[in-house]
Amino acid sequence: MKECDIEKNMEKCNCSYEPCSRKGICCECIQYHWSMKELPACFFPDDVEKTYNRSLRRFIEVYKDRG
Repeated sequence: MKECDIEKNMEKCNCSYEPCSRKGICCECIQYHWSMKELPACFFPDDVEKTYNRSLRRFIEVYKDRG
């Protein structure tokens, strides 16, 4: 299995939640959020990510309007 390249992942990580222990560890981040029926920060534009509403409903609303 390929090792996680945390430095490379951090270049694209837009998570603004500072105490997050999963930053740059995408597999853990996705599992964590999916267990709560959410998506990680990187699935959202920065302005929406900062609201911390990462629900599936919000994701659909955002991309339905933005195309």
